[in-house]
Amino acid sequence: MSGNIQLLTDTLKAARAEGRSALIAYLPAGFPTVDGGIEAIKAALDGGADVVEVGLPHSDPVLDGPVIQTADDIALRGGVRIADVMRTVREAHEATGKPILVMTYWNPIDRYGVERFTAELAEAGGAGCILPDLPVQESALWREHAEKHGLATVFVVAPSSKDERLGQITAAGSGFVYAASLMGVTGTRESVGAQAQDLVQRTRATGTDLPVCVGLGVSNADQAAEVAGFADGVIVGSAFVKRMLDAPDDAAGVEAVRELAGDLAKGVRRQA
Repeated sequence: MSGNIQLLTDTLKAARAEGRSALIAYLPAGFPTVDGGIEAIKAALDGGADVVEVGLPHSDPVLDGPVIQTADDIALRGGVRIADVMRTVREAHEATGKPILVMTYWNPIDRYGVERFTAELAEAGGAGCILPDLPVQESALWREHAEKHGLATVFVVAPSSKDERLGQITAAGSGFVYAASLMGVTGTRESVGAQAQDLVQRTRATGTDLPVCVGLGVSNADQAAEVAGFADGVIVGSAFVKRMLDAPDDAAGVEAVRELAGDLAKGVRRQA
């Protein structure tokens, strides 16, 4: 069975045709439980997210700040497994028809087996993977299997990335490019800053036709509107997770996610 890279591509193109950025939400699988995580992801999509990244919880999530680390810890203590991540992708996609990616560090895939992981992700209806710590020069095996199974390979670029490296990354990637707007770990911030806009411009200057989506720091509609002014997609993670952590119970957390998705969806449309 082929994965849904085309659905991802079409979704991002449709947002562009509407004169707006896509809204991409991130939530970890298994948080607060596997079932609760699936409901939260469906709520984000129903609330207005165009795409969801499902986080594969990791014991040492080097890119992620304290909010997502807390959620990962809850998921891992709850016994989440890769099979639960695949179930999360499947049920979220089947319920909404929207593209679902997995965001994961390389070690779990390496241990699980690249062929097995890509085949199962495609079978679950996944659109691809975001791989923040997989160097492009070491990615040939992954990309071979991802392409075979119709999955996008999304690489992360940072303000520190040199122009030559940006060119290598955009040439190797598919789906979109994840532009980390700031140096450091994920988390909500008061300001998204000019670094993000510069990075988007430099990434586009490589000649790529891949959409460039910005993450790390966006937490409200005003920031979403600001980033939407120069990026093809606005990626929001910690703000969703924090809403769930702060909620009095799981049901309230799901509704808080739905509400935030609605606010952010208005934000990315503000300049349209």
